[in-house]
Amino acid sequence: MNKKSTALELRDVQLTDKYEQEDGIVFMSGLQALTRIPIVQRKRDIAAGLKTGGYISGYRGSPLGALDLEMMRAKKYFKDLDIKFEPGVNEDLAATAIWGTQQINLLPGGSDYEGVFGIWYGKSPGVDRSGDVMRHANAYGTAPKGGVLAIVGDDHACKSSTLPCQSDHALYAMMIPQLYPSSIREFVQYGTLGIEMSRYSGCWTALKVTSENVETSGTVDLSFENQKILIPNAEEFEMPPGGLHIRMNDKPRDVDWRLQNYKLFACHAFARKNNIDRVMIDSPKPRFGIITSGKSYGDVRQALVELGIT
Repeated sequence: MNKKSTALELRDVQLTDKYEQEDGIVFMSGLQALTRIPIVQRKRDIAAGLKTGGYISGYRGSPLGALDLEMMRAKKYFKDLDIKFEPGVNEDLAATAIWGTQQINLLPGGSDYEGVFGIWYGKSPGVDRSGDVMRHANAYGTAPKGGVLAIVGDDHACKSSTLPCQSDHALYAMMIPQLYPSSIREFVQYGTLGIEMSRYSGCWTALKVTSENVETSGTVDLSFENQKILIPNAEEFEMPPGGLHIRMNDKPRDVDWRLQNYKLFACHAFARKNNIDRVMIDSPKPRFGIITSGKSYGDVRQALVELGIT
């Protein structure tokens, strides 16, 4: 018998695949998937001909308790891509530093970069603590080739917190839009969508993760990372004069007017254009609708399977 006809050809798998592979199937943890976001974003920018950098800062806390350690392990890849990781002394100082990344080209002389995207991370109580910074930074805006993604670790079940905690209501009050991935497969997909949404709308964008999905490991199909991200045209969303982004000597009333009348609606237009909210199971004669997001999406699908509802 010809051994070549019966033997399966296995791919050479390396521990570095989680940061070096750009296609195929790769095994990684939730924290590693979050660490992959800036790497993928920089490569997307390079492919688009943009000279950008990345800056990451935050403060650890379960379920993101070991994110800084994973970021440290990935510093080699960050350095090669002009991404800097600097853990914060606390959450609000980290958020202030991230706010600064959106201001680098406001002063005469600018910088060596067309823009710097910022990534903040923190546990839900860190969002409460950083509310003043995040509210102001979101209102005053992001840079058109910068953008900010705020990775928020929520602990609904009070697994490792003094109280059950979630950030949704605080983020609503700050008018920061949220994306809520259902599994680690969607972390990078939604992370890059979040940065591009932030660049388009001028808003910070939050990425909500929970213990149930970030503290897991699994195989991830990297093809979902290679999504084409679309920008609404003028007919789908009409920008105000001067756009939505951060600017010098902005008047507080103008800042609030743009946020409430344009920026959040720009996020809606971006979400529609990229089909972020979508029908997963349709029916020719629908009588009831079930709306779900994030971790609860998998729970609902499992419940339907166990009930025998196809």
